[in-house]
Amino acid sequence: MAATASGRQAWRQLLRNTPRGPAPKQQQYRSAFSRQISSTTTQASSRRAVPQSQSPSAFLRQQPLAQRSYSSGSQGKNTPPRSNSNQVKFWPFLIVIALGSGGYMLLVNRRKEMPPTTTTPAFSPTDVTVLFVLGGPGAGKGTQCARLVRDYHFTHLSAGDLLRAEQDRPGSQYGQLIRDCIKDGAIVPLEVTVALLENAMRDAITSSGTKKFLIDGFPRKMDQALKFEEVVCPAKLVLFYDCPEAEMEKRLLERGKTSGRADDNADSIRKRFRTFIETSMPVVDHYEKEDRVVKVDSTSTPDEVYAATQEKLKKALGDKL
Repeated sequence: MAATASGRQAWRQLLRNTPRGPAPKQQQYRSAFSRQISSTTTQASSRRAVPQSQSPSAFLRQQPLAQRSYSSGSQGKNTPPRSNSNQVKFWPFLIVIALGSGGYMLLVNRRKEMPPTTTTPAFSPTDVTVLFVLGGPGAGKGTQCARLVRDYHFTHLSAGDLLRAEQDRPGSQYGQLIRDCIKDGAIVPLEVTVALLENAMRDAITSSGTKKFLIDGFPRKMDQALKFEEVVCPAKLVLFYDCPEAEMEKRLLERGKTSGRADDNADSIRKRFRTFIETSMPVVDHYEKEDRVVKVDSTSTPDEVYAATQEKLKKALGDKL
């Protein structure tokens, strides 16, 4: 026991006499490593352990956003994910829309500054006299036109006759269209009718030198009238034969016994009456407002109707008749 006590005293004396300097490097490393282990253990104990039955990815999804870690390379810092560089940018579309709108407005302004285009008619009204002859189907237009041709050297052009001749012409591109329109009591497209009338007038002037025309059954619509006066020649006046539908239907049915026309039957006649009221009467009303209508009652005999026609035309045209 005495020897043991003497050894302890000698050890203490040796420690007191040993100088206190910096610790060896191995001791420093060992101390730093101990501190790091202690810190890691403390942080790990503060976190909720991942249950064994739950995957790490599912566990991370349950953590608050502030605790999730987004890799940033070697920095090791928590950073939010990068924004998607493929997001749609709208400013190019806005520029395209603005440029398109500006170009459209510039085009509109240029058109406003341009002088209106005008079409010169094929024939001058000072050289050529055109009378439109209108009236319902069976009003007697053809009968009265024949007498005016005989006595006053008019050229009679029937729009209906021209269309019927065109539908029967071999190789006509409008033949079937015209047949369908005539059968249904409908109106043939104005471009076709106006072209046929202009060609017929030109042929008549070239062959006989005549410059007075009775255009029978035309225009049947307001757009036909405007197109004809724009392209061919302005009309001097409208000769309108007024007749009740009952009388016109009686005449057409009688004519149908010998005419052989496909539209001289009861169904087609009634369709033609309806078409005339809806489309042709507005033409008569338009020219009447311009004081260019000569109206003749055609319910009496052909001779009486012709006498009234002569009287009214002489008053309206004078030397032009």
